[in-house]
Amino acid sequence: MYKHYNNNQTILTFPIEFKINPNHIVVSISDFVDSIPTEILYPDADKFGRPKYSPAMMMKLLLFAYMRHTFSGRAIQEMAEENLPMKWLIGNPDEVPSYRSINRFRISQVAKGIIKKMFLQFHEQLSAYGLVDDESLFIDGTKIVADANKYSFVWRKSVERNDAKLEEKASALFDDMIQEKVNLATDAEGTLAKLDHAERELEHDIDDLDQKISAEKVIKGGSPSKQRRRKLKHFKHIITSDLKPRKQKYEDYLEILGNRNSFSKTDHDATFMRMKEDPMQNGQLKPGYNLQIGTQNQFVLFYDLNQRPADQRTLVPFLNQVQQRKATFRYVVADAGYGSEPNYDFVLKDFKATPLIPYTMYLKEQSKKYKNDANKVMNWTYDNATDSFTDQHHIQFSFKQVYNRTDKYGFQRTIRKYEANQYEDPEGYHYSITERGNQRSIQINPHWEMEKRLIRVKLSSKTGASIYAKRKIEVEPVFGNLKANLAFKRLSVRGLEKAKNELGIILMAGNLKKMMKIILSSRQQSQKSSWKNLVNKFFQLLFYSEVSFVPATFLYKKTDISAGSKMLTFLINHTSC
Repeated sequence: MYKHYNNNQTILTFPIEFKINPNHIVVSISDFVDSIPTEILYPDADKFGRPKYSPAMMMKLLLFAYMRHTFSGRAIQEMAEENLPMKWLIGNPDEVPSYRSINRFRISQVAKGIIKKMFLQFHEQLSAYGLVDDESLFIDGTKIVADANKYSFVWRKSVERNDAKLEEKASALFDDMIQEKVNLATDAEGTLAKLDHAERELEHDIDDLDQKISAEKVIKGGSPSKQRRRKLKHFKHIITSDLKPRKQKYEDYLEILGNRNSFSKTDHDATFMRMKEDPMQNGQLKPGYNLQIGTQNQFVLFYDLNQRPADQRTLVPFLNQVQQRKATFRYVVADAGYGSEPNYDFVLKDFKATPLIPYTMYLKEQSKKYKNDANKVMNWTYDNATDSFTDQHHIQFSFKQVYNRTDKYGFQRTIRKYEANQYEDPEGYHYSITERGNQRSIQINPHWEMEKRLIRVKLSSKTGASIYAKRKIEVEPVFGNLKANLAFKRLSVRGLEKAKNELGIILMAGNLKKMMKIILSSRQQSQKSSWKNLVNKFFQLLFYSEVSFVPATFLYKKTDISAGSKMLTFLINHTSC
């Protein structure tokens, strides 16, 4: 028989007290957020009075919701109304925050301060537990799709090309206006300012022509003033309806672009990037951000969000952020996408650490084919006394000059140029010149070559190789957990600073979830070991009692199960596990 079931009863009775399992994740979330100092949770309490909802409570709701794959404000509100652990976090079930309050809070400056303090607090707790140290910082990046429309792109090349065409059209229009004797003399600079001045002059001339035409009599063959007014109105129409709005739009676009090559019209901070998640398999660019994280033992200790798709220029800003928190590490570990001369310089000189970062050609240079390739300069013979290189054809390259080269990002490199000597014999002459008849030359960057030699030594050492081998099991599982287990593949907010807040929440949710698994696992191991010790004590006492008070024949032929059960019960009741 089944238990009686009837949901048509007129009165529903609920238990007065609701208890949460001490091992539930919401308990860990609540304890962790409550450990944040009050001045961080309530920074403006003295200025604006008591807030509607506690920032601590709102942050707990967001952390728990993100752990349960819930990112929409409306879905979080619905979860708060129906989920019992969420109600336990709220405290008062009648004060469920609306989705507007949730959305406003997670992009606020208060949430930004709490998130920053959460990572500091979490780092300190991990250090206290011995789960992290100052040995190595593993860095990597991934692309996160922005909350922007897929076809809302604006490309720099397209804007610059159309802006140049507009400049030509405006210049031709100014020439026509000068022929019509429109006064365009002005001290204003820029095409937009000149268009404004031309529009004012046209309005003034058209008003004068209106007064003149209203006073004149009907002229046979048409009025010259009317003909000129018609032309001036045409010029004004071109300026007001075409040139001026487009010029203003292009200038706004270029200001939004900054040093980027694209942005989205629905999220100006998002840049179009090539994503690994490409269901159409057509390499389509999508609006997104480049998330950079620094991990240890698969815990995210630092994170940053960038608008540029390449990882190489994100390392220095990321390590600057690490330095602001006064964190130091002996090794900085990253993949070949971060290997460059400016990055090595910063890690060695400013960050005071050892870079375990291979450069682009590192793996290829380790191959047997590359080492035996006589065309490569690194396989040539160098004579320190004469400061010259000799290639496989015995052509000597002597030092010619030294010069500095500055790239578009402002980094300066010192280059030494070596030029092939002139040979009289036909074979030497043939190998010492190019196809166009110029002397062959090579450019060497000594500082870069020295850094590459250092990286090769560090990565080939036993310590460096063992640390670098951990990179794939340190950073990559964090991204897999973020996108697969937590199902976070797309942002829910728009704007760089707002996206940083949301990513801080989801990364901390992943940290707490992993920490809780470790704590529960350690508790289970402790309980198992305690139970094993208890059983061992039981059999030791049982064996001692049987041997001391029972004949040996009885010990091996008969077992008193009831006595053993009583002794086990006694041990359970009087022994702490």
